[in-house]
Amino acid sequence: MKNDPGRRTFIANALKASAAATLLNIPGFAMALQQKKYTIKEVMDIILKEVPGAPFKTTVDTLKSGDEQQTVTGIVTTMFATVQVIEQAAKLKANFIIAHEPTFYNHLDDVNYVANNRVVQQKQALLKKYNITVWRFHDYWHSVEPDGIGYGVLKKAGWVQYYKPGQRILQMPPITLEKLVAHLEQTLAIKHVRVIGDLSQTCARIALLPGAAGGQTQIAIVEKEQPDVLIVGEVHEWETAEYIRDARQMGGKTALIVLGHSVSEEPGMDWLVDWLKPKIPGVPVTHIVSGDPFTWM
Repeated sequence: MKNDPGRRTFIANALKASAAATLLNIPGFAMALQQKKYTIKEVMDIILKEVPGAPFKTTVDTLKSGDEQQTVTGIVTTMFATVQVIEQAAKLKANFIIAHEPTFYNHLDDVNYVANNRVVQQKQALLKKYNITVWRFHDYWHSVEPDGIGYGVLKKAGWVQYYKPGQRILQMPPITLEKLVAHLEQTLAIKHVRVIGDLSQTCARIALLPGAAGGQTQIAIVEKEQPDVLIVGEVHEWETAEYIRDARQMGGKTALIVLGHSVSEEPGMDWLVDWLKPKIPGVPVTHIVSGDPFTWM
């Protein structure tokens, strides 16, 4: 028989494939392969691969505590990394919190925003005690397609079927403003909302802007699209709220529903769990609701 290099290569590759198949059939071996250990940086990199244009040159989505090289033991998603959320994460043995909003009470998380802030110092000490890394995930999550926060809200409200890429208005079956409010309170688990409008009016064209899009953006969409109702997370009361009030007093029909900032975007951070889990098999990912900070009297 001739000394055929191609044949030898074929046999060698066949033996390797056979050995690999045998290993995969050993109980626990395949699972061990899937349960890769990830560093925080590796998880961040996996996420950023899904974001168009990432990494951004300028962003608030930076680490607020901890070390990107530490091995992830568990992940918690939330709106705000509150003291209670930090304590719950520690009980879950999760050392990586992905929060949508600031940790230290200002947009840039400048810990010297107010000098010698005792609450900031105590919170930093708590995070260090539990060796927890906090990463803000705001700009990037809003930049995935579709917007991660917006999609999570649509999913929770049962409105995904009304979403069309590129369109800013949800065209829905007619519903009274009162019933729309009740639906939002039930599906988004919101106890109270604020409303400007006639509760008996019919709503079919809905503009949904969870969070704090800002008065300019909120007013602009009403001017351009003339929706039946504008649903927002929060407003500057001297901007959007007064605009809607004056508009209605001059014959306008657009109503306003203010859900509350945190509760309006929380579903998007809940959705992050389902979005992220398949990308990091074996890593526990849990959503913890940070909740509405206010008590309604």
